[in-house]
Amino acid sequence: MKTILTTGSNGLLGQKITEKVLAEGRVKLIATSKGANRYPVINGYEYAEMDILNPAQVRAVIEKHKPDAIIHTAAMTNVDIAEANKSHCHQLNVDAVQTLVSLCEQKNIQLIHLSTDFVFDGADGPYKEEDAVNPLSYYGESKVLAEELLKNCQANWVILRTILVYGITNDMSRSNIVLWAKGALEKGLPINVVNDQWRMPTLAEDLAEACLLAVEKSAQGIYHVSGKDYMSIADLVRKVADYWVLDKSIISEISSESLNQTAKRPVRTGFVLDKTIRDLGYNPHSFEEGLKILDEQIRKVN
Repeated sequence: MKTILTTGSNGLLGQKITEKVLAEGRVKLIATSKGANRYPVINGYEYAEMDILNPAQVRAVIEKHKPDAIIHTAAMTNVDIAEANKSHCHQLNVDAVQTLVSLCEQKNIQLIHLSTDFVFDGADGPYKEEDAVNPLSYYGESKVLAEELLKNCQANWVILRTILVYGITNDMSRSNIVLWAKGALEKGLPINVVNDQWRMPTLAEDLAEACLLAVEKSAQGIYHVSGKDYMSIADLVRKVADYWVLDKSIISEISSESLNQTAKRPVRTGFVLDKTIRDLGYNPHSFEEGLKILDEQIRKVN
């Protein structure tokens, strides 16, 4: 059984990986994050505090636990904050990756790195793995720089690009588009939603499964991982309203330009999933199925 170490284990994807490992026992897990462990179950895996911006601490944790693979989920993902704080974004999204790349090369560890659809400019989606990158934001640029570090390294590397991840954990510190839309509509708050951006939203459980499949199959290269349904952000919010039988009349459609966001967003992303389905055996849920899974989890949390 392989030993995997996850970074950012307190985040949504990190917690979903922990959940999956505890339920299915396919690998031995070392979960790491900055600060105390926020996952509610403490048995069945090991937890180590690890700040990815502290290279000495990262080295010490990796040398102690000797993982076969590292799944690197920790990152700055807020696109506007990244645009406004480029140096901090570079530290988290590029420098920290360089630390992991160097250690994985030295110790022959597989490195699975999470990337994003924002490496593309959105002019010609859905995208295949080999399509040319052209980021519009500094967040996207930082992810391209990190991808280049992996592509040029001697370790066994995997880049998993994903899109608009949604899901819920017991202690959600950050929201996502589905929870935001559901919460606002339940309060009866009028909401503005862009109708000129298209995405393929990804259930966090599906992304966690892809991470484990990449380890189990000793994959190498770039893989696109998302849900299978292609929709505009406005359509996504309407589907959320339909699923929970909420009032769609308070949804106003607007253009991206009218939001005056700090960072530019790509218009049409989306992924061609054929390679990931073929090579990894990836089998994503539909958006409707994802909402049903989320609904069941929300009922348990409440």
